[in-house]
Amino acid sequence: MAINSDIVSIRQGASAFDETNVLNETGHKNMLHLIHLRWLAVGGQIATILVATWGFGIQLPMFNMLAVMVCLIAFNIGSHLRWHEERVVSNRELFLAMLVDIASLTAQLYFTGGINNPFVFLFLLQVILSAVLLRAESTWLVVAITTLCLAFLSIVNKPLVWPLNSTYKLADLYATGLVICFVLNAALLVIFITRIGRNLRAGDAALASLRQRAAEEEHIVRMGLLASGAAHELGTPLATMSVVLGDWKRMPQFSNDPAMLEEIEEIEGQLMRCKSIVSGILLSAGETRGESSSKTSLNEFFENLVEEWESSRPAQHFEYTNSIEEEFTVAFDSTVKQMVFNVLDNALEVSPNWLRFEVSKNHEQLFLTVADQGPGFRADILEQVGTPYNSSKGRPGGGLGLFLVMNVARTLGGTLTVTNRQEGGAEVVIALPLNAMILQENKSP
Repeated sequence: MAINSDIVSIRQGASAFDETNVLNETGHKNMLHLIHLRWLAVGGQIATILVATWGFGIQLPMFNMLAVMVCLIAFNIGSHLRWHEERVVSNRELFLAMLVDIASLTAQLYFTGGINNPFVFLFLLQVILSAVLLRAESTWLVVAITTLCLAFLSIVNKPLVWPLNSTYKLADLYATGLVICFVLNAALLVIFITRIGRNLRAGDAALASLRQRAAEEEHIVRMGLLASGAAHELGTPLATMSVVLGDWKRMPQFSNDPAMLEEIEEIEGQLMRCKSIVSGILLSAGETRGESSSKTSLNEFFENLVEEWESSRPAQHFEYTNSIEEEFTVAFDSTVKQMVFNVLDNALEVSPNWLRFEVSKNHEQLFLTVADQGPGFRADILEQVGTPYNSSKGRPGGGLGLFLVMNVARTLGGTLTVTNRQEGGAEVVIALPLNAMILQENKSP
């Protein structure tokens, strides 16, 4: 139980680390959206200054407004450089970035009429963005800060100097400004809230996937511990049976009976097979990949694997094809053999008359393909391949085969693909990273 708790704790720690990475990645994408939005704000301020100055003849404090804009541009360039390299963005950093935007907007409004400027409603954009990007307590802080900024602008501001000979009415321009402000708010909210919402949904999906994977891996750990315990318990009765069979072979009533002696030897052979299976379970459960791996050649490994599988399975027509001509020295552990055996056994169960096993590769991956002529997989099972107890066999514990195979392949850095063949039957393809298995002596320096 102590080992079980330690392993589960390690799994939970790794899961929490992965979840933190997903949240940081989502925060990084949202920070990039804020940077893009800030560039649009700079462009909008430049356009507004040009239209107000040249179009309506309004005298603006150009030096002060340009100084604020230069500071905003410098901050955005610094943000872009920093967050291009750094990918961990916290809620605090997003909050501080939004405070800079609020301060910039407040300064520009202070120099252009304060609360009488129709673009004061851009504060609503900041509040809505904070509600989407930040935690609840940070959002309420933004609401409080923007409220204080509005109160400040209503009391302290520099009024605009309106030209006396202007042909435009101030009320009409204010109404036009309100319309433009509304369009800007609406357009920016639709664009950026859509993008931010997509990021949040992608982050939630990634978190759900990580939690599902953690639950599956914990399930495998518990199954491995159970199998290991069962293997230890089976060791004693198997050893006792082996001793008894040895005694029987020396007894005159059995040693003088060729038929009975042949049956005892057959039982001994099956008993040795049971011992080998138990030893394999203990080896896989008690050692890491690097400790239980053995040095062999790629083709020799699969030749021995196929020979061992064929000698113990009643396959009527089994085709084995190895299209790898080069010889590589590789390190394979017992889990690879058990993984292939599992897929072959499942295929043999539904297609005892014909079975094919093919080994191939490209520059990066090793492909292990198993094809059969069985009924294939139902559509609902194909959609959930790799989940536990996803089986059409209808027996207790069914559906764990491909679940274990997929998790072993994923642990080794590979993938599992399951499809139905057009000519009937199913095909399972295990893709493993070849470079990680080839020993260094084969690799060019």
